Amino acid sequence: MRIATDIGGTFTDLVSIDEENGRIVAQKSHTTPPNFEQGVLDVIKKSELSPASMDTFIHGTTTIINALTERKGGKTGLITTKGFRDVLEIARCNRPDLFNLVFHKPEPFIPRYLRQEVAERISYKGEVIEPLNTDDIKSAVTYFKEQDVESIGICYINSYANDEHEQKTAALIKSLWPEVFITTSSTVTREWREYERTSTVALNSYVMPTASSYLNNLSNKLEGIGFKGKSYIMQSNGGTTTFEQAKNAPVNMVESGPVAGVYGAAILGQILGENNLIAFDVGGTTAKCSLIENGEVKVTTEYRIERTDNFAGYPIMAPVVDIVEIGNGGGSIAWIDEAGSLRVGPQSAGALPGPVAYGIGGTKPTTTDACLLTGRLSADNFDHPVDLDAVKMAVVKNVGEPLGLNADDAAMGIIRVAESNMYNALKLISIRRGYDPTEFTMVAFGGGGPMHCAALAKELNIRKIIVPDAASVFAAWGMLMTDLRHDYIRTRISPLAESPVDEINDIWQEMQEQAEKQFSNDGIPASQMICQYYVDMRYIGQEHTVKVSVPTVPLKEEDKEVIKQRFHEAHEQAYTFRLASAAVEIVNYHLVANGGLIRPELRKISPQTGDGEDAKISVRPVCFNEIGWLDTPVYNRYELGSGAKFSGPVVIEEKTSSTVVYPGQNVAVDEYGNLIVTEEGE
Repeated sequence: MRIATDIGGTFTDLVSIDEENGRIVAQKSHTTPPNFEQGVLDVIKKSELSPASMDTFIHGTTTIINALTERKGGKTGLITTKGFRDVLEIARCNRPDLFNLVFHKPEPFIPRYLRQEVAERISYKGEVIEPLNTDDIKSAVTYFKEQDVESIGICYINSYANDEHEQKTAALIKSLWPEVFITTSSTVTREWREYERTSTVALNSYVMPTASSYLNNLSNKLEGIGFKGKSYIMQSNGGTTTFEQAKNAPVNMVESGPVAGVYGAAILGQILGENNLIAFDVGGTTAKCSLIENGEVKVTTEYRIERTDNFAGYPIMAPVVDIVEIGNGGGSIAWIDEAGSLRVGPQSAGALPGPVAYGIGGTKPTTTDACLLTGRLSADNFDHPVDLDAVKMAVVKNVGEPLGLNADDAAMGIIRVAESNMYNALKLISIRRGYDPTEFTMVAFGGGGPMHCAALAKELNIRKIIVPDAASVFAAWGMLMTDLRHDYIRTRISPLAESPVDEINDIWQEMQEQAEKQFSNDGIPASQMICQYYVDMRYIGQEHTVKVSVPTVPLKEEDKEVIKQRFHEAHEQAYTFRLASAAVEIVNYHLVANGGLIRPELRKISPQTGDGEDAKISVRPVCFNEIGWLDTPVYNRYELGSGAKFSGPVVIEEKTSSTVVYPGQNVAVDEYGNLIVTEEGE
């Protein structure tokens, strides 16, 4: 049996699948900060599954991003090349808020007094210009001991081209101070750009003590309840890795949970024959969306935490699924700003005290409370008895009275503002990047995705929506479908036309051998490894690159023209133009190695019998945007068989979510239990 758990800001989700009969079990439990591993044990217990029967455990966690945003990592020191001590403070000059006269650069996670210099120098070609001064290293270690440092990051100039000095430094520190955590830049990235590399090393070192403690505690507690299988962690690149590997590079887990849903959407799309998808995930704290083109999940290494319209954030040069994330989930709090305007989020009620409807201490109105008052949610599906009067009072007091609205209009106002924020996020990953949403199918999941997807699809003219089975725990389902994955990136700048094919193939061969060694350590034979090849390219003279897929390696001379044409097309897609006669160059080589997982087959559900009246729960008033209140039939999702069809307005309800279908839309149940929402006439 394979089991996956996903820790969110409000809930911890579990999905298991029996590989013999395809049976799926889904369960949710409240997240338990700050002891997040307890939430994992709680949801396993609630599922009534036997830990001894679990062969594989896959985990997604917010522990790393929480440690970074809350500044709860370990005390960290940095060793760098002499003259580069202040790279973290110099950062970049392309600040996001150009006309802000009181702009402040991000404050480094490692203060200046904990950044030490070492005499050494490597050229951009990887040649040793100045030998490594080991006395400087010993002095730095002595100083760090005096300062009670817990973790040390090592980042030398141009070590992406030759990491000999970094490896010698790490070995020397380990011999002098075996218990300290150590990160070398070459461990987490072999890509150029000194500020971004140094930032990545600093953040990785900062969270290493937290990650190690968390994973050790979780592993011990799983063993304590009888689990004896293999444990894996979800990475930001859409694949998994072992617990041990994750302790060495925890920065690769910064988006551990959210990316699983995107990857799951891509897998579901393959099964259903849908290759162009927009993954839309609304949880308790955030809303996330990502675009999947031709079945391919988009991955970037230009990722920043805490970036906003007026704050540059902190770069992490590690492969991360390209996601737009906003602070708008079911638990997002509605409030009135100083100008008297209604806002929703980014503050969240979280798991504790939660929305007012939870009845466990929440007093501020949230999107969930608004959905309850407008009939989209049923009070019968909450864990605790719902005091509707308290919910209404919170909405009226905090939103209605300041704006002169009654409870119904205030609740609809909250939903409209929340959906407007989600709409803007969806535009960012589609229209703003040159994609037409009408050519894509939306996959809506999370507890809130099915409630908001129909209205948003209408706004974007998306003609088809898929609401997966067990939508509220779909991210955990996505983890069950993931491969063991490692990314290898090398910076080697060279004009494409002047790069001999043999030299290009040698670079790929070197990277592939590294991947085979890593997978061998993970217990995966080379014969089971599946590789994908990409290059980051640009026109000569440009600053930034676009990613291009490479034909099957080893390459032939004629493949260079294929790569060039693919680059022109990708550049035009991203920037609306191409320079057909301009010379192009390769900047980075990117090898993606997957473990070749044999995915379990989905189990089909029984066909629908009758007209579905047996599945009808009730008819209740539901308020729809720009339409108002309509008497709406409500059906129990799990009493519907494949082939069941209804016309909106209709609500398809399950314990942890509701799918709201608008007038003018149809909904059908497919053979796997997915809900397919389409516009009338489609």
